[in-house]
Amino acid sequence: MGTAPVVRIEGSSTVFPILEEAVKAFQKRQGSPVSIALKETGSSAGMRRFCSGEIPISNSSRPISSKELKACAAKGVTFIELPLAFDAISVVVHPSNSWASRISTAELSTLWNRQAQGRIKRWKQVNASWPDRPINLCGPGADSGTFDYFNKAINGDSRNSRTDYTASEDDNVLVNCVEKNPLALGYFGFSYYRAQATKLKALAITGPKGTWPPTIDNVQQERYVPLSRPLFVYINDKDLRDRPEVRRFITFTVQGGLRFSERAGVIPLPPDTYRVVESKLYRHLIGTSFGGDLPVGLSINEAIRRSFQQIRSKSPR
Repeated sequence: MGTAPVVRIEGSSTVFPILEEAVKAFQKRQGSPVSIALKETGSSAGMRRFCSGEIPISNSSRPISSKELKACAAKGVTFIELPLAFDAISVVVHPSNSWASRISTAELSTLWNRQAQGRIKRWKQVNASWPDRPINLCGPGADSGTFDYFNKAINGDSRNSRTDYTASEDDNVLVNCVEKNPLALGYFGFSYYRAQATKLKALAITGPKGTWPPTIDNVQQERYVPLSRPLFVYINDKDLRDRPEVRRFITFTVQGGLRFSERAGVIPLPPDTYRVVESKLYRHLIGTSFGGDLPVGLSINEAIRRSFQQIRSKSPR
């Protein structure tokens, strides 16, 4: 008897819970043994390994970057980009925090941009009505797609961030960081906030559409901007064609995308959209719909439209 083939999946901690649900269901259902090795390493770390051809599947909480596109091209890695769900980056505090219930995008920038380093250290410096007490920050590390997206949305550049805070690519570490400290503020993916909603308090975000808390409805109604974003899985096309176990697993994941997203506590795409995602997979539509760009504030409809423009442009004549 040979050993079971291993499918390696790495990348985003925000996308991780969806794939974790898919892996559990797949391993219960499948006929022949396939081992799935799933790791949360951060979107950027996952894409580094993916573009070097070391892993067949990478999860990402942002579209592939222009630098990563070049790295993939240099190694001859062609890929299919599939949106799987949506996320609301949630800004959270300790439930005993009585002064903050909302925060504006301008206040978030005051707190998190590079110039704040070593300088903005107290709640009162962010909002004059807040207490003159230390603020303890918890956030993703620089290998995280959440870090990239948040800083692009709030500070105008994916690398424009202070670094003097408790950082981790593991969102559970960040949840713990806020849960244990009444003076903490952190940001991370919606499913991690939702799973610990009794131990955390999410702030409403005042942005271009008014003041809205992170909820499934507010994301689906396109009110929670600019901190909502699509979540992706990238599949190496050669592995998809040459390795039946990769094709079987990713087909199973997309077919159950709505169910797995709901179980993982993330925000699913509209139900009929998963059929369009399947169509992108079956037709081997290679490449990215985002051209190396990190678009901020895309609504679900805009993200879906952009993601599937390839289908229309490559329809048979």
